[in-house]
Amino acid sequence: MTEEQVKAESGEAKLHGLFAFKMGMTQVVSDNGEMIPCTVLKYEPMTISQVKTAETDGYSAVQLACKPKKKSRANKADSAHFKKSKLETGAYFVREMRCDVKGLTAGSVVAITSLIKGDVIKATSVSKGKGFAGAVKRWNAGGGPAAHGSCFHRQPGSSGNRTWPGRIMKGKHFPGHLGDETTSVKNLKIVDVLSEENLILVSGAVPGAKNSIVRLIKQ
Repeated sequence: MTEEQVKAESGEAKLHGLFAFKMGMTQVVSDNGEMIPCTVLKYEPMTISQVKTAETDGYSAVQLACKPKKKSRANKADSAHFKKSKLETGAYFVREMRCDVKGLTAGSVVAITSLIKGDVIKATSVSKGKGFAGAVKRWNAGGGPAAHGSCFHRQPGSSGNRTWPGRIMKGKHFPGHLGDETTSVKNLKIVDVLSEENLILVSGAVPGAKNSIVRLIKQ
């Protein structure tokens, strides 16, 4: 059993990462007087609702659930699935994390101390959706001359080909939906973990809008 999987004295389990909700940004002063911009993440206690093994599911992972539903919103499927984890009304957020499941059991609460100050992590979330955007904004295209009469200012440029291949090549940078896609940022550092307030401070910017769920994995 690895150190991350050893259960704490309080009965909580430790994993190699967490899921938390983005609250906003702030700044803190380090011990040497350096001002560090930080993203504030709120950790909602997550319960292990299912343990997946290579023998039964083909891979090893844990299913994590948080924010229990109201009893009036629960259905029989949720009640049966979450029975072992004592979340018989189901949960609003259910996520999965691949890991070595040895020593982990359904019903255990994941400790916020799974991440500690100084850990280097990868943050993954769904980026902010920015609607329909042109090629210049979406792909940082150069565009054409800004002078009067050019008639070519913020266009994507030529998109076709000759008789062969006679089609637009796959991957051509066109206008379209900007953002709203899964994005990861590596090499972020845990500045501090406030266990009493269930807050995690991460250096720099984390993808996602306010209140979006973010996956934090140790690197």
